[in-house]
Amino acid sequence: MRVAVIGAGAGGAAAAVELTLAGHQVRLWNRSPDTLAPFMERGGVDYEGVLGEGFVRPERITPNLVEAMRDADAALVCLPTISHAPVARALAQAGLHHVPVVLNPGHTGGALEFTTAFRAASGGPVPAVAEFHTLSYIARKYRPGSVTISGKARFLRLAALPGGEAAVNAAQTLYPVSERVPDVLNSSLANLNMVLHAPGTILGAAWIEATRGDFTFYVQGMTPGVVRVMQALDAERLAVARAFGHELPALGAEMQRYGTVEASVTDTTDLVSAISGGKANQRIKAPDSLSHRYYLEDFGHGLLPFIELATIAGVPVPTASSLLQLGITLTGTNYREGGRTAEAMGIAGMNCSALLAHVRGPTSNRS
Repeated sequence: MRVAVIGAGAGGAAAAVELTLAGHQVRLWNRSPDTLAPFMERGGVDYEGVLGEGFVRPERITPNLVEAMRDADAALVCLPTISHAPVARALAQAGLHHVPVVLNPGHTGGALEFTTAFRAASGGPVPAVAEFHTLSYIARKYRPGSVTISGKARFLRLAALPGGEAAVNAAQTLYPVSERVPDVLNSSLANLNMVLHAPGTILGAAWIEATRGDFTFYVQGMTPGVVRVMQALDAERLAVARAFGHELPALGAEMQRYGTVEASVTDTTDLVSAISGGKANQRIKAPDSLSHRYYLEDFGHGLLPFIELATIAGVPVPTASSLLQLGITLTGTNYREGGRTAEAMGIAGMNCSALLAHVRGPTSNRS
């Protein structure tokens, strides 16, 4: 398959490695030439970790979006969710509605926001869009031109909006571990980063500022108090999912299925031990500032859209609401401005039934 990997951060670099190794024709794109420069100088991507160690040479590495998408069978968007709307607009302005799009990941409301932004920019048809619930890799770029892949998904929730079958087919071709779920509410409400990151970044903020993140987020930062807040937030996530007709696994069980909690763990409710013992995340440092992605992404594009969905579902979410307000106060950033609001997702004014019809199609069976 000819696939344009949109984004050359750690996730995009990891995707370029795995998909090239799998025999796909990969084009690697990033808006910033500075991000691409180390890869362009090498002519490819050095890698180490769970995929082995070596070097891959994608078919094309370019900061030109049209060039990256030329003759592509699919676009795999491996960007922070704060970049979904800008990329959608860029694709729309280039007239690229015919190429299926897979959001890796969509997180909470990704496919909804992407299609809303695309339609507003194009004024016409939108591409087939599918989303994974989380990124398919645990990866970091510790050196220029290189990616360290410490974990790879054993399972990915895959969902699409109505008309998205071409994107689903592309996603399953690229990632055979993906499993189709009923709708994008299922995948959106399985976004665990919101649960994993928001409590720790709020409760560990003083430590983050004092040490510039010089501690392991999933080990040293995973204290009993932090976990109690995570469990309260996770209970709200499960309640909202249930209101839309989805019974989702709790945090520890879902992480074990993905692969970031070890298969040998028998009690996934003991989150301190289960999470801190996960080998894929053990080396990951805490955010180095209050402007880190864990704040920018997981508050305005995680907690905020979750609260919007909870409001439509009629489910109170006091923990999520409190964390969002604390995040706004702590960082001095109003995540509601430019965040993934109901308006940005194209679902403002909908009730539960209308939203289910929107994500499943008007003639589908709904809970």
